[in-house]
Amino acid sequence: MKKAILVLAALILVIAGATAAPKAKVKIALIVESTVDDKGWAQAMHDAIVAVQAKYGKTLVEYNYSEKMKPVDAGSAARQYASQGYDIVICHGAQFKNLVLEMADEFPKTSFAFGTSADIGPKNVFTYMPMSEETGYINGIIAGMVTKANVIGLVGPVDGGDAARYDRGFVLGVKASNPKAEVKVAHTGSFSDFVKAAELAQTQVKAGADVLTGSSQQALGALRAVAEYKDQQIWWLGQDIAQLAIPEGYKAIAAASYDYSAVIEALINKRQAGVLGGESIPMSFTNGGFVYKFNDKVGPVLTKAVRAAAEKAKADITSGKLSIAWKDVKF
Repeated sequence: MKKAILVLAALILVIAGATAAPKAKVKIALIVESTVDDKGWAQAMHDAIVAVQAKYGKTLVEYNYSEKMKPVDAGSAARQYASQGYDIVICHGAQFKNLVLEMADEFPKTSFAFGTSADIGPKNVFTYMPMSEETGYINGIIAGMVTKANVIGLVGPVDGGDAARYDRGFVLGVKASNPKAEVKVAHTGSFSDFVKAAELAQTQVKAGADVLTGSSQQALGALRAVAEYKDQQIWWLGQDIAQLAIPEGYKAIAAASYDYSAVIEALINKRQAGVLGGESIPMSFTNGGFVYKFNDKVGPVLTKAVRAAAEKAKADITSGKLSIAWKDVKF
């Protein structure tokens, strides 16, 4: 009995340790190419840091950020943060990879992080990789069931990183629920080109697409294009739940979102345990890295069958029953 009590106490300590407050003050800086209210990529990370700061208090978690930072301009901001003693500098985007790797040697006591990437970097560089094929697959399941035209549009940023995983997961989800549907894939070549995303979405709609999706902040342009078809049954599936709350969100059947809180917690815990980098932090439904919400305001398009199919896919992915072979999809 005494042994059982000791084992239980140890388990409680392990669980508590996973979410324990920082042992000392930690200073976090975020650098983004977009803005922290972009209803997409940058806001998801910003909101997560703010949530962790609110959880532990500003006396333990200090936070600052720099917006609209192109890679060519971000170096001075990152060096300033590192020089000011920030413990963790997050350059939120794969486009910042070279910048981070260059600074790692220059500031060996600073933990840098960038993503999305599954690369294992230097000993003071973390990466993080959302397994976004999971969210893409669920959105694809819905798209395949909702389309009447059997033509679906996908507006991606670039064919790399988590965007590539999302796109391919989406295609697999569509094929699983509707093998007859065609997915038209196009890329803007940018994470932030709202105008190009809108143009591609318009082209896809004119080609017959009645359901569209897209990822990264540029996708907001595509959603706005879809929203122009007020009286037509043309729908959107989002990769950020913030899209559900904006005016254009009336066209969004459902949306997924990254919860970077798990990444921020891991960065803090690992650093304070003496690990400054050299690891990649995954995000998935299993570890709470994703959030998924339906939009009940869209009306009859979100049928019980559609919701049930999406929820089953989510449950199977979370449990490990369903594995998504996203690498098998070729564009």
